[in-house]
Amino acid sequence: MEYITNLHNLEEFQDFDNLELIAKEVVEGFITGLHRSPFHGFSVEFSEHRQYNEGESTKNIDWKLYGRTERVYVKQYEEETNLRCQLVIDTSSSMLFPYQKGKKLQLNKLTFSVYCAAALIYMMRRQRDASGLSLFSDKLGFHADARLSSVHLDLLYSQLGQLLKPETTGLKRTTNAVEVLHQIAENIHKRSLVVIFSDMIGDIDPDEIYQALQHLRYNKHEVVLFHVTDKQHEEELVYSNRPHKFIDLETGEMIRLKPQEVKKQYTRMMKAYVEDLKLKCGQYQIDIIEADINDDFRHVLHSYLIKRGKLG
Repeated sequence: MEYITNLHNLEEFQDFDNLELIAKEVVEGFITGLHRSPFHGFSVEFSEHRQYNEGESTKNIDWKLYGRTERVYVKQYEEETNLRCQLVIDTSSSMLFPYQKGKKLQLNKLTFSVYCAAALIYMMRRQRDASGLSLFSDKLGFHADARLSSVHLDLLYSQLGQLLKPETTGLKRTTNAVEVLHQIAENIHKRSLVVIFSDMIGDIDPDEIYQALQHLRYNKHEVVLFHVTDKQHEEELVYSNRPHKFIDLETGEMIRLKPQEVKKQYTRMMKAYVEDLKLKCGQYQIDIIEADINDDFRHVLHSYLIKRGKLG
């Protein structure tokens, strides 16, 4: 069976109600590849039961399972979850790059982030890890604390699915990551793994955004930042040698230029920006992972499992 590994395989899924199905395909394909590869050391066996310990209450014993196996197991519930994870997605207009007007299914930074988040939710559910979701642009648009119930997960998939509908992804949504991350830090009351998907683009003071990230660490949360980019276009400025029109998706400002004329200076500045971002995150003990939308999902899932393994 051929599994989905990247967005280039998703054109057959035009019905976005299939988001959970796609997430399942991504994760099952990833796990299958993990079993076949020499990549070891991760827990890829999943269970919704644990062995009964003598002396504890018998009310949660799964008697049907006992009838089949003659072994005593108890059902695990939300309060017994292994890990709480809060997924945070930047939904500002810069995340719509590369923007193609009128196309139903687009490979852009937001689409990539949504499908990665959906896959992580599915993976966490199988590992009895609770997941929550926060969506932001200039303000916190949606926030749900980490839970494990099926109703809760249906809500998260529904919210993610809305982000994939063209009519809900209008332009000129600015970013206010600083205020929102401070707000999220205060909203999460239990120690969690906070996974952020953002291109880190916006009219913000770098020191202020680092302080907001540090606020999460101060509140004892572990933080993983997936720096989502279209690397060849945004960092390497790979365009044909002719005049292009570049439009700021958040402000609507437009300039015309030949990319080759500014490429050397631009790439030097972008490299310095990314290196500084990595340095500052290292200082604040925040894991930063480059997530190129032209790569497949496995890099994100690998990174999550590595971090989860360290926390376990």
